[in-house]
Amino acid sequence: MTWFRPEPLLLPAMIARNGRALSKKPAVRFADSELCWAEFDQQCRAFAGALTASGLQPGDRVGVVMNNALETVVTLFGTIYGGFVAVPINVSVSDAALATMLLDSGARAVITNGEHTARIESHRDKLTGAVLVAVTEHRGWHIFGDWLTAAISASGPAAVAPDDECNIIYSSGTTGLPKGIVHDHRCRAAWSYDMAVALRYHPGAITLCSLGLYSNISWVAMLATILAGGTLVVLPRFDATDCLQQILAQGITHSTMVPVQLQRLLAAESFDPALVRHMQSLMCCGSPLPPVIKQAVVDAFGMAFFELYGLTEGLVTVLQPEEMSAKLSSVGRPCPGQEIVILNVDDEPCAAGESGEIVGRGPLQMAGYHNRLDANAEATWTDADGERWLRTGDIGKLDQDGFLYLVDRKKDMIISGGQNIYPADIESVLAGHPDVAEVAVIGVASERWGETPLAVVVGEIDDPTTLRDWANDQLGKQQRITAVVVHDALPRNPNGKILKRELRSLFADHQW
Repeated sequence: MTWFRPEPLLLPAMIARNGRALSKKPAVRFADSELCWAEFDQQCRAFAGALTASGLQPGDRVGVVMNNALETVVTLFGTIYGGFVAVPINVSVSDAALATMLLDSGARAVITNGEHTARIESHRDKLTGAVLVAVTEHRGWHIFGDWLTAAISASGPAAVAPDDECNIIYSSGTTGLPKGIVHDHRCRAAWSYDMAVALRYHPGAITLCSLGLYSNISWVAMLATILAGGTLVVLPRFDATDCLQQILAQGITHSTMVPVQLQRLLAAESFDPALVRHMQSLMCCGSPLPPVIKQAVVDAFGMAFFELYGLTEGLVTVLQPEEMSAKLSSVGRPCPGQEIVILNVDDEPCAAGESGEIVGRGPLQMAGYHNRLDANAEATWTDADGERWLRTGDIGKLDQDGFLYLVDRKKDMIISGGQNIYPADIESVLAGHPDVAEVAVIGVASERWGETPLAVVVGEIDDPTTLRDWANDQLGKQQRITAVVVHDALPRNPNGKILKRELRSLFADHQW
């Protein structure tokens, strides 16, 4: 007898399954609106049908330029439901960068809401032949609600193949040509399964999404919740006070955030650990958490707190709550099925405890960068057996137990007097000062040393020189900072990551 052994469910089938099995259960909430799983499945079918009626074929790309809203969730997953490719765009980038990403992706349709319709309109001549759909009425555009109602709904989820493209997420949009990270359906199914297991999602999960839905950090939460059959609660934007209110009012059990969000939650006047102790899984990623801040988060959120290190390109480690006390400075171990190797400057594997570039491989890995053979080659290390690994550009080390410790970004490393200096080591010291709220250390030009560390801080700093001396007393001789500059705020991308290139540009013409 031969038993039927089905392949793992891909995203379109996951949504259809939930529509049948969990029909009346809430799927998505936004403000005062809610869709149960049957309604969400119906909306995804309608959206897929509308794209087909507009002339798109499976595999065509759909640009999503939208603020967080109920329609945004329907757009993203309705696109995927029909076998089309979702291209969520970072709405904080310039109009020119936005148009560049849409053109690079080859978008056959563009869906917008809010002020972004007018932004696209200014570049409409470049989007020849693209179907344009806006949530609110705009001359010459389809109106989202009418467009869905007029189309015949898809008969069911698309029969996508595991190797078919699922989405393209652009890595950057601030300088140069951004790289489109392509995830196929097999990869996205792996993200769903692996993140749900690692972050302990289950059918009772009520998941808060407070970052833009174009961020892969939001996708971690959405994919794990869809697999588990939980409920997504989407906020229009992050506000610490409102976020705390929603955590309590909605009974939020799961969420994904970036460090700056956690810092603002802890600093909010209304914050009380008792308000969040019912949470079961709060994952933080996007940039390293200094140990002093991580400990404060652990103290506040207890066993609900997870730290994740990962790339949208497809490498993930997780530090579990039970491991925090013993491995606080670590970012955990690779998820099952993932492998990590540390490479020295000669691209040879390092021993435990030695620092080098982090490379990895596993089922979460992207299909590649869209139309960027050069970037694919730069991101690839081939081992002695001919196996291909993903280069991260990050410097780290593994301990004897296989836990990963981040040292710094390869491109942020400072070479001063021939010595390698990692800004994260200096930032960790400065973050421990009670008057420092935020800090970034960069390399600046030095006539004597070639480069020298400069600290840019945010906080109530009366005397930057005193702070510099305080830090230098705790740093090694080679690490000592040349000066402290106080700013009102540090430049960040929408995921909260500090944009050090902007700081380096600011101080590029100054000799220290």
